[in-house]
Amino acid sequence: MWLFLAFLLVPLIEIGLFIQVGGLIGLFPTLAIVVITAVIGTWLVRSQGLRAMGDLQGSFSRLEDPTTPLAHGAMILLAGALLLTPGFFTDAVGFALLTPAFRKMVLTYISRRVSVTRFEMGGRPGPQPGPRPGPQHGPQAGPRPDARQNPKHSPQGDVIDGEFTELGQDKKPNHPGSGWTKH
Repeated sequence: MWLFLAFLLVPLIEIGLFIQVGGLIGLFPTLAIVVITAVIGTWLVRSQGLRAMGDLQGSFSRLEDPTTPLAHGAMILLAGALLLTPGFFTDAVGFALLTPAFRKMVLTYISRRVSVTRFEMGGRPGPQPGPRPGPQHGPQAGPRPDARQNPKHSPQGDVIDGEFTELGQDKKPNHPGSGWTKH
């Protein structure tokens, strides 16, 4: 129901604002404002998106909960979509989402309404008992317990089976080429 109302009301608000602003300052200044906000918004989304990506990578490298950087990245992505949509209302919401304080306020509001029941990070699925037996752990030398359950998993790492066919030098492509490769 809320989504339906948003799709109904947002275009009506935008049309009303276009009529009002266009009546006050004229057609070409109105169009110039729309184009300028799209260009500025694109630049801001790019710079803040790169910062959010760095924060996300940092949280992964520190093995921290990535929820906050992911949420900020999602809101920056939404801000970019809103800023590229022509209109004054969507631009106002998009620029607000580019403000870290507003994003934090939205995240706080959403986190009060959403309950996370479980969060795990790292490791592989399946049983992982304490120390893995092996040469470095004393007399219980041998492969890991999960390696016995799955023959494709070895102590040296994952084994990937595959097939391949070698192409001889005499085989030529059956198309003229794109110009990006040498044929």
